[in-house]
Amino acid sequence: MPIKIPNDLPARTVLDQERVPVITEAVALRQDIRPLQIALLNLMPDKIKTETQLLRVLGATPLQIEMTLLRPASYESRNTPQEHLTAFYTTWDAVRDRRFDALIVTGAPVEHLPFEGVAYWRELTAILDWTRTNVFSSLYICWGAQAALHHFHRLPKYDVGAKRFGVFRHRTLRPFEPLTSGFDDSFFVPVSRYTEVRHADVAAVPGLDILVESDESGLCLLQETAARRVYMFNHLEYDAETLLGEYRRDRDAGLATALPFNYFPDDDPDLPPRMTWRAHRTLLFGNWINMVYQGTPYDLGQL
Repeated sequence: MPIKIPNDLPARTVLDQERVPVITEAVALRQDIRPLQIALLNLMPDKIKTETQLLRVLGATPLQIEMTLLRPASYESRNTPQEHLTAFYTTWDAVRDRRFDALIVTGAPVEHLPFEGVAYWRELTAILDWTRTNVFSSLYICWGAQAALHHFHRLPKYDVGAKRFGVFRHRTLRPFEPLTSGFDDSFFVPVSRYTEVRHADVAAVPGLDILVESDESGLCLLQETAARRVYMFNHLEYDAETLLGEYRRDRDAGLATALPFNYFPDDDPDLPPRMTWRAHRTLLFGNWINMVYQGTPYDLGQL
């Protein structure tokens, strides 16, 4: 089944070109099912790029999904056109009385700051608390995962020195969990971050399960079954050229960012990068959506 998004959302053109199923409101109303209500709290500067990446993978799942795009009210984005934000985004305060099948919280380029020093930290923690009663399942990505673990379990983040950057081999530790169903024993995942949450800290928290990690880049995927939370520290949602764009951006800014590990053929940045994570990207989001669909009540008022 396709994903339902506004007709003039910029992501729609890309998804149409890639033959990712999208649906108009008129067609959606003819289908005798309840679409999953999913909110995306987009904390990334380039919101159009991030929403396109996530809508692409959600649109490939077999269920009808209706998206609500959220942005922080306590911080004004400078990298996304205001007309785009006005047309397609709303704030949490406008939807706080609603209930959702799921919420996705993206990463954000604020790793250098302590959590409490982030401009929208108080608003974010209020949203995280709100998920306890108004959201069936939550998926937190990169810094969003670190922030949620810090808020719910007081786990710290640690600097890793030079940027951990590239495509790293990961191990599936629990292959028979619904979230990792179909995963290979090892597979590649894009990584792009300056900080990490450590294995020992997570292992000390009852109810947090480590599903995927890497000997080279550390933790990747956690689940908290009782609270229906998923924490992904890396970026399976990335496009083939996302790391290339980050590499060029860092270089243009004068940062000493190394060549992304295991990304360019023969480590030649003039060659098109390889995408080696597409299948597991589809698996992860498909498995998560299936878990949400099977567990969420038909009447969201019963959450």
